[in-house]
Amino acid sequence: MGNNKIIGEKIKNIRESKQLSLEEVAERSGLGIEQIKRIEGNVDFPSLAPLIKIARVLGVRLGTFLDDQAELGPVICRKKDNERDGIGFTNDDVHGHKHMDYHSLSQDKSGRHMEPFLIEIAPAEEGEDFVPSTHEGEEFIYVLEGIVEIKYGKSTFVLEEGDSIYYDSIVSHHVHAATDQKARILGVIYTPY
Repeated sequence: MGNNKIIGEKIKNIRESKQLSLEEVAERSGLGIEQIKRIEGNVDFPSLAPLIKIARVLGVRLGTFLDDQAELGPVICRKKDNERDGIGFTNDDVHGHKHMDYHSLSQDKSGRHMEPFLIEIAPAEEGEDFVPSTHEGEEFIYVLEGIVEIKYGKSTFVLEEGDSIYYDSIVSHHVHAATDQKARILGVIYTPY
């Protein structure tokens, strides 16, 4: 949860530094004012789609919300670094439970165009409705452990350990564990700036 708090504070600080009101960000992003307030106030676990929309309105990369430092050269991420708390995201439903923990593999790299993550996916809660996401860019997923189901447009794909998928994220999609067991994936997100 600590990293989520940092994200909300960064968004608010950037918005205020650009002298944009909540109303202006809501209008330009297509998000609700209340949703932005909840993200900035660290009430909700945001999904990637609204974060990408907010980043575009603020004129920053998605990675700006995740950056810790500004390293111009290569960045090495050690295994022990991925054992710390991840960033929690959920689907676009403001009342959705946190079902993914993202562990950034590049948060110290400035100027990046890709966001690589190790992602822990919790099993779905009984009766949970999946709310699909859409945003500009592309995504690549490689399954490290467990079984993952991806709803992509009107298609459904089931991936097992060692399988991968690459897709345009402008198409409605949702990624979740396909069984009652957690899954672990390597995900790379590209969003044009």
